[in-house]
Amino acid sequence: MMELKKVDAVFEGGGIKGIGLVGAVSEIEKAGYKFENLVGTSAGAIVATLLAVGYKAEEIKNELLKLDYTDFKDKEFVDNFGPIGKGISIIFEYGIYEGDFFESWLNELLKKKGITTFKQIQTDYPEEQYKYKLQIVASDITDKKMLILPHDLKDFVDDIDQFSIAKAVRMSIGIPIFFEPVKLKDKNGRTHIIVDGGILSNYPIWLLDDTTTHNPKWPTFGFKLNEPVPRKITEGYKDDIDNPVKYLKALVSTMMEAHDKLHISNSKGDYARTIGIPTSITINNNTKEIKTAYFDITKEESLLLYKNGEDMAQKFLEIWDFDQYKKNYR
Repeated sequence: MMELKKVDAVFEGGGIKGIGLVGAVSEIEKAGYKFENLVGTSAGAIVATLLAVGYKAEEIKNELLKLDYTDFKDKEFVDNFGPIGKGISIIFEYGIYEGDFFESWLNELLKKKGITTFKQIQTDYPEEQYKYKLQIVASDITDKKMLILPHDLKDFVDDIDQFSIAKAVRMSIGIPIFFEPVKLKDKNGRTHIIVDGGILSNYPIWLLDDTTTHNPKWPTFGFKLNEPVPRKITEGYKDDIDNPVKYLKALVSTMMEAHDKLHISNSKGDYARTIGIPTSITINNNTKEIKTAYFDITKEESLLLYKNGEDMAQKFLEIWDFDQYKKNYR
């Protein structure tokens, strides 16, 4: 029997395109790797979560293929009144769709594996950085900062261990304006607006790095949709959010003034450990770019994205050499 090799993994966000990540995962699994610690943002958080509770790539693929993504567009009564209703939702709820269907869908998948809270995915590692097998990135646009869940839940709840994994992922997938944000009160009673982790760090490849050693025991692989692009970060500011105008201003400010200075880099070897997955497909002799919120995606289009992931992971594994990576970058 082949001995499994450990690997940590970081998954980028990308909405509907997330099935491409799963295609890449399938090839990593076939190559004999076992996922140890996992990080994900937005759609990447979904993939990381399902892997953390015991799903394999083939199972995740099957669940995504039978999913009708338009069900994620769950509405309140007022949303049925066209643009006016949507406008009312944005004004009073800061978003159009509820996000309840998504959270329920994910929680049911977690229940099938008997794991629904963070306590159930604790590890034996003494380091706080690796206390939980899964870490999820969200954005707190009230304080203009990135949240690493579950660790940063300490400011909001007394018992992190009992917090719902599905709720944490719901925070991370909250595409601004499209989904209503999650509102979470901190221990001082102040309400925080939590949205899609991708507006601050869509690809936190650095998050699992052990900076105390030049000789890590196993690698971290990054799964990224399209090629990485570094971004310039400046200092942010804080302000309470109590109306839609401030919400939109804070949203723009957060994206432009994030605190995530540890972006991916050549010098750290981030590109060398990244599987870049194209999000364009060829169908009926035409090239089509799949967009983040393309909720009408067909099964055929999903399978082509999955194949993109498979192909790129195969190419990555052909040249990957962990010892050479450490020699070059660690």
